[in-house]
Amino acid sequence: MSKLWSIEDVSEYLGIPVKTLYCWRTKRYGPPARQIGRHLRYKPEDVVAWLDSITAA
Repeated sequence: MSKLWSIEDVSEYLGIPVKTLYCWRTKRYGPPARQIGRHLRYKPEDVVAWLDSITAA
């Protein structure tokens, strides 16, 4: 099992602002996240799969 990513990690990986990730979450868009306490955490493989799903043509 790989280490979970923070929202800052996902922001850096995707090259988008953290604020955009929070906005996407309110619109039910973006990579799936899990809330652990007050923190959002992402499985790296979920982020990559989500990115592949929106960029596949």
